[in-house]
Amino acid sequence: MLPAVGRWDHFASLMVPGKPGGGGCVCMAYRNSSLALPGRIAHMRGLCDSDPGPSVLAFVDGQVAGWCSIAPKATYRALVNSRTIPHVDDAAAWAAVCFVVRTGFRRRGLMHDLLDGAVEHARASGAIVIEGYPVEPEGDRVDQTSAYVGTVRLFEAHGFERVLQTTGRSGGKPRCLSAASSPEPAQPGVASVQPVSAALSSRFRDRIADSDRSKVVC
Repeated sequence: MLPAVGRWDHFASLMVPGKPGGGGCVCMAYRNSSLALPGRIAHMRGLCDSDPGPSVLAFVDGQVAGWCSIAPKATYRALVNSRTIPHVDDAAAWAAVCFVVRTGFRRRGLMHDLLDGAVEHARASGAIVIEGYPVEPEGDRVDQTSAYVGTVRLFEAHGFERVLQTTGRSGGKPRCLSAASSPEPAQPGVASVQPVSAALSSRFRDRIADSDRSKVVC
């Protein structure tokens, strides 16, 4: 599991359409969906050129097999302006917004590895609070397209807590705001192999207490 910084070619092999004239998100849906494909590619290339970068990449036998978009929340325009994803504590918050696993590498648990790597990268970059906006399957299976945001069960398995019910949906299923916090901000460049604590920071809990209490449990 490696940060995407300095690995544009690996990112592009997974996320940039290979056919001339093709379309694609290029992981820009949350960042700036108004850009045409050339602009999306240029924007992501720029993010891959400097720290902290836009994501982590999973490698299997030397081949890029997956991606998790993890970055400071303020860099995601769609989150900053969202009317469906509530703002609880944006100070130094990072957000994990999407997962991609290449065909041929699915059903190997790579989404768990990607989330672990994303959390470690965010903590090493100084993140205090890490948010995700996973879908709640409600007992039903979620198709791969809708589950690109991750599932509540996935995030809870890695120390995240459900915080709020959002009004956002993916594949017709409700999305929750899940979060985890570091006990102490990590020093930039010093990674930790320990999972984030499941206990949210006291500042984060205070903000939750001030929000609509009927939405604390989703």
